[in-house]
Amino acid sequence: MSEPTFATQVTRWYEQNARDLPWREPGVGAWAILVSEVMLQQTPVVRVLPAWHAWLTRWPTPAALAADTPAEAIRMWGRLGYPRRAVRLRDCAVAIVERHGGEVPDRLDQLLALPGVGTYTARAVAAFAYGQRHPVVDTNVRRVVCRAIAGEPDAGPTTRPADLVACEELLPAEPAAAALASAAFMELGAIVCTARSPRCPQCPVESTCAWRASGQEAPAGPTRRPQRYAGTDRQVRGLLLAVLREATGPVPHQRLDQVWSDDVQRARALAGLVTDGLVEPVGEDAFRLLGDGPPAPVPTY
Repeated sequence: MSEPTFATQVTRWYEQNARDLPWREPGVGAWAILVSEVMLQQTPVVRVLPAWHAWLTRWPTPAALAADTPAEAIRMWGRLGYPRRAVRLRDCAVAIVERHGGEVPDRLDQLLALPGVGTYTARAVAAFAYGQRHPVVDTNVRRVVCRAIAGEPDAGPTTRPADLVACEELLPAEPAAAALASAAFMELGAIVCTARSPRCPQCPVESTCAWRASGQEAPAGPTRRPQRYAGTDRQVRGLLLAVLREATGPVPHQRLDQVWSDDVQRARALAGLVTDGLVEPVGEDAFRLLGDGPPAPVPTY
């Protein structure tokens, strides 16, 4: 009898150890999976879970979200972080309605053409929603493949074409099995083959892992320095958005001035929100979330 393949070993482990996450349940549709993938970008699962449920309760279909305003998408996004994702997700819903009759497309090229959908998200939806054979490569998958196959401790900061090729070579030929393996690779990197303090004794491929065989140590600290938050423009943007989310109409400039004492930094953060399409000026002295009411008059300066 031949030895089980790498994908087979990891998939067997996944079937016994996968976290119970709602977007993995049988029958969950492509829209719900797309929403989960967008929300999970740079955001822990524990924070995504309540936001995902609330979002799909309010907007169970792309058409429901497309019919609402960008402002409401930003409000519902709350403090999930990186709020441009909310606007991009709504733009994506509009495109799905206009181009695909309200159904999330199943072709990779059509998924890639949707606003805000990149290499990873398109392949994740194609694999996890439609059971297709595509390499789904995020940071966790790159780390697993880099360690177990290439024998290196870390995979670097960005996904390269070579990473897609390396992952695809490990996938089973049958599409449904390949999609399951993709989910398994990702889960293994998320909860066992972590960036620091990997749980190697619990890994299903420890005995064949090239990195373990090399005797190299795991990185002692983060591969990238954590971003400072306190006192940054990002913090000021968050404070400004919090005021605008809670408002029922345009917010006077004087009210926003109370958010942060540094006039220059506050003005820069507010201008950034406008540039990013999250906030729009109303008249000469007020602001509101994008699309929060009738079309805003063009300001004069």
